[in-house]
Amino acid sequence: MIRSRRLWQAAAALFAVTGFLLYRTPAPESPAPLEIRAAAFWEARLPDLEATPQPLMQWLGKVLVVNFWASCCLPCQREIPAFIALQDKHGGRGLQFVGIAMEEADKAGAYAARVGMNYPILRGDTAGAQLGRDAGNQMGGMPYTVVFDRRGNAIAALTGEVDSARLENLILPLL
Repeated sequence: MIRSRRLWQAAAALFAVTGFLLYRTPAPESPAPLEIRAAAFWEARLPDLEATPQPLMQWLGKVLVVNFWASCCLPCQREIPAFIALQDKHGGRGLQFVGIAMEEADKAGAYAARVGMNYPILRGDTAGAQLGRDAGNQMGGMPYTVVFDRRGNAIAALTGEVDSARLENLILPLL
């Protein structure tokens, strides 16, 4: 248990440092075509904060924004309020954010409740790290955000803090 906790702490620290190093530059879009392992991504099931497995396939048909984050990641903290606002503004038109927390469920849940996250939060653990790689995040940086159209095609993959206006410009044509 202690070793597992230390491993989580080390992973969170690595993600936080990576996020810190990336936050100063605008989030670059992945070169087209995006190298997403679509079948592996859409077939994945990750536990929510109550440990209930959630299939990603349940959101196929919506414009999906998947964000890999951790509460200790400062760029993640800065972009989450914009995600909450965009979910409120466009959720009724078929937009769905899903957060994949790359940390322990209790920390992610406490942070999500404190800031009022209004979209599903899944636990990342080892399967989440693999899902991130399947979604094109080969370096494991955070935050990492992928935008999918309603057919499940990856439209953009963004590493680092995402500007809300830029993200909204990517999303609007897909709604």
